[in-house]
Amino acid sequence: MLFGRTPQLPTPEQALKGRATPEFEVPSRHTVLGNPLLGPYPAHLEVADFGLGCFWGAERKFWQTKGVWTTLAGYQGGSTVNPAYEEVCSGLTGHTEVVRVVFDPAVTSYAALLKLFWESHNPTQGFRQGNDVGTQYRSAIYTHTPDQAAIAEASRQAYQEVLTGSGFKTITTEILPAADNPFFPAEPYHQQYLDKNPDGYCGIGGTGVTLAAPFETNWGVSCPTGIAPAPEA
Repeated sequence: MLFGRTPQLPTPEQALKGRATPEFEVPSRHTVLGNPLLGPYPAHLEVADFGLGCFWGAERKFWQTKGVWTTLAGYQGGSTVNPAYEEVCSGLTGHTEVVRVVFDPAVTSYAALLKLFWESHNPTQGFRQGNDVGTQYRSAIYTHTPDQAAIAEASRQAYQEVLTGSGFKTITTEILPAADNPFFPAEPYHQQYLDKNPDGYCGIGGTGVTLAAPFETNWGVSCPTGIAPAPEA
């Protein structure tokens, strides 16, 4: 292990070089939703990319959401081209595990997906999510438009206020342009893993702090900035 026990992101020079083409073919269709996994997607749909820990449980959270057309597990935010799972887990590619969410904005909104994102994991843990430790489990949002970037930043700021009041540390979620952070699909067995293996591992768990209903922002789109702590058990 290059970095020993403390996870660290490799520099582009340290990262594995990868390969010109993937070592596998992605399945053609989603096992639950039935729609194609890879684009190009219908023009009326939008794309969002989220990293919130192990992508097995994260992908299931999104495919269960009304208005989501397809989901795809993959790797993003690193330097290695067409990485393999074992390489990502080594910490030598710089990628985090992500879910690509293709959704219909007439049915659900980017704001609603952000609400699910924040509530489904602990975004204050750095290079880990629960018992899963490593740079590949860091929290991340990769945005596809200026509107997405603005909404994501606003929601992070708002969520931080309530997290701080509830005793949590600073959010470590990175928000970066998807254009500068290419998405690479994961291996076929990772796609819809918990549909194929219903009793499989799912490390997804939130903080118990929830986002309130969205409201209209001065960008002219819905953004969840109202927040409230979850009721005590």
